[in-house]
Amino acid sequence: MENRSGTPFCLQKRPAQSVSLFYFLISIFLLTAGCGAPGEPLPPTPPIPQAIADLAVKQAGDGVLLTFTMPGKSTLGEKLQQVPAFEVLRGSLRPDGTPDPKSFRVVDTVPGTLVARYSQRGQVQFVDPVSPTDPQLRSGQAFVYRVRTLLSAKHPSPASKDESLRLYPVAERIASLDARVTEQGIELKWPAPTRTSAGEPLLGVQGYHLYRGELDPATAAVAASDPQQAKWKSPLLQLGVTTTTDYRDSGFDYGKTYAYLVRGVIGSPGGALESSDSPLAIVTPKDTFPPAAPQGIVAAIQPGATPGSVAVELSWSINVESDLAGYRVYRSEQEGARGALLTLDPLPSPAYRDNSVQSGQHYWYTVTAVDRSGNESAPSLAVAVDVAQPSR
Repeated sequence: MENRSGTPFCLQKRPAQSVSLFYFLISIFLLTAGCGAPGEPLPPTPPIPQAIADLAVKQAGDGVLLTFTMPGKSTLGEKLQQVPAFEVLRGSLRPDGTPDPKSFRVVDTVPGTLVARYSQRGQVQFVDPVSPTDPQLRSGQAFVYRVRTLLSAKHPSPASKDESLRLYPVAERIASLDARVTEQGIELKWPAPTRTSAGEPLLGVQGYHLYRGELDPATAAVAASDPQQAKWKSPLLQLGVTTTTDYRDSGFDYGKTYAYLVRGVIGSPGGALESSDSPLAIVTPKDTFPPAAPQGIVAAIQPGATPGSVAVELSWSINVESDLAGYRVYRSEQEGARGALLTLDPLPSPAYRDNSVQSGQHYWYTVTAVDRSGNESAPSLAVAVDVAQPSR
């Protein structure tokens, strides 16, 4: 375009200030536009989880049990979209009793995908094992723990508060636990420990703590070798306390899969301490035990439903089994033989009326008891009945 003088606008002289402003704007445009191609988008910065606020620690055998709640929000208050990993840091105290920041080292890391394995009732329960030969343990120094979580290795959460404790020797881990199903219950037996976990002679234990949990049967095989792989229907809870090396569990249900463990208990300056866990004893009890044979069978001949007919009424003492399903009645025309079953379904009460007897016959009756698993008792003592011919 030209002005009236014929000189193009782009060649006309401009004031110096206008030219400077023009080139400044061009420079800004070039810097922002680059070469005309958009740059690679930067990935969003992962959120930083909030600090764990409820860390608690206590000795658990040859280790330290850490209990805490995983954060659900970021430091900006946003809900976390995935479960973060957590790191356990262990350190020591300075001579003045304060934590030494330079002493902390990461001793355990659990990915977010595995956190559920250590979670019970909304809290993580994680055991950090400590070797009985650890120099810090042998020197009597206190252990200090802190925990932090992270969705990115470069952006960990703030550390939890520090928690410290002293560890003391415990009884050696009980090497084996045997479980056997009997009619009276599940019988548990184990050997007595004779040394501490560090190998020092042990004078004796104060007692033993028994624990039981219910397993998903599909994970029973793997749980025997790696309890962390187990899927629990109900977690391990203390079942009982004993001073002997055996225990009977009578409060179980047939058909469920149970896991048992035992810990030895000794005294220490910190109070009574349990050993580490024994191996799991896993058992699915099946009811193969029949009820007791019915007792006190009594037979009486009574008038039948029609004129001239008779019936035999039987009665006996009631069985006391809690899983009793009922009774079966058998009749034979030959002594010593069980004979035919008269009751298609188990009788709920200890009585039966036989209306199918014939006059002039000799019968032997026996009764058995049946439980809900289908186990049938031995027959009762036979009771003989003579059905007389009707008088003429």
